[in-house]
Amino acid sequence: MKLLDLTAPIYDDLIRDVFGHKHTQYLTHGGRGSAKSSTISLVIPPLMIANPAVNTLVLRQVGNTLKDSVYNQILWAIGELGFSKYFKATKNPLEIIYIPTGQKIFFRGADDPLKIKSIKPERGYIGITWFEELDQFDGEEAIRSILQSTNRGGNLFWNFFSFNPPKSRDNWANKYALDNRTDRLTVHSTYFDVPSEWLGEQFFIDAEQLRNSNDLAYRHEYLGEATGTGGSVFDNIEGRTITDEEIDTLGYWYYGIDYGFAIDPFVWLQVAYDRTRKYLYIVDEIYQRQLSNEKAVEMIKQRQSTSAYITADSAEPKSISEMNERGLKVIGAKKGPDSVEYGIQWLQHCAKIIIDPKRTPNAYTEFTAYEYDRDKNGNFISRYPDKNNHAIDSLRYALSNIIGNRKVGAMSKAKLGVY
Repeated sequence: MKLLDLTAPIYDDLIRDVFGHKHTQYLTHGGRGSAKSSTISLVIPPLMIANPAVNTLVLRQVGNTLKDSVYNQILWAIGELGFSKYFKATKNPLEIIYIPTGQKIFFRGADDPLKIKSIKPERGYIGITWFEELDQFDGEEAIRSILQSTNRGGNLFWNFFSFNPPKSRDNWANKYALDNRTDRLTVHSTYFDVPSEWLGEQFFIDAEQLRNSNDLAYRHEYLGEATGTGGSVFDNIEGRTITDEEIDTLGYWYYGIDYGFAIDPFVWLQVAYDRTRKYLYIVDEIYQRQLSNEKAVEMIKQRQSTSAYITADSAEPKSISEMNERGLKVIGAKKGPDSVEYGIQWLQHCAKIIIDPKRTPNAYTEFTAYEYDRDKNGNFISRYPDKNNHAIDSLRYALSNIIGNRKVGAMSKAKLGVY
């Protein structure tokens, strides 16, 4: 099958430009379902075949995310192109080999720079480098350092960058994409640029539902717009008084615990979630350091029914057991490799997170002050700092059964080969 038959028309000029080697850098960014990553994965195998001296390096910031993302994505592309019999895949090391020539596709994480510098192709040089999820890397200086190691030893180079624009306009990757380099071709795309049958009816239902409930989140996630003006992770906080009368109208309560003692506080939260409007209410908290489990149980019993379940950090099985022995019903939250990221993104999708600064002052302070990480130059990067986030963690645990459903939707794109 021809390459252009497998890619969306918006990428036709980019593909022709790549094989004509009119630029060295190719940057693709946009919203969900816009086929950025699948297009790059489809370009790489035939580009290698056309250039027998060229090997490929595919990068993500974290090495343990490679296999279930870009590695499988490249294998999908090879299959779609009808090239499977010409390529051999290995998992240890994580590589894909073009059998006729021995050219390789290497997969590495930028969190282990020594493994990048130690790559020495048996033949040829690394002529293709792909930075997937560009915004997850540690800034422009980190990208430049990698390219200084890879863009050598040959005459032709293709550097690909793909990412969904982070919410903050000040994020380094959003600024990087605005750099009008003469050696770069940039394509911004959305799901409207992709044949609808590639995405399926449910994709459009989900997009429309988000557009109706939270237009800002829709524009960020589906249209790929940088809708934030700074580094705040949560721009959907509504700080106001929550009256007793309003609390009486709220439905099912959720409870969460994030354990701490000496340095970090012990945090218990009581929250409610309005599924229809996607409003989240935080109405009560215990937020205290040097709080023993025994004392914490006493305080919790004064605030909630002992028959109600509390979801807590599963990394503290001893504390969970002790609290259960003292009459509470505490269960450990289910965690996955991306549970923090999924949880925070789910919270960002809420139309409103309503927090009463008087009822829950510590939760209010955490949520309003929580910002994305910064690189050493002070630029925001798409990473959530693991500090001053104890109420945030407690809230994620409390709602973990609801948040867990989000993984299904996120995984579907990998099965489709559409990123």
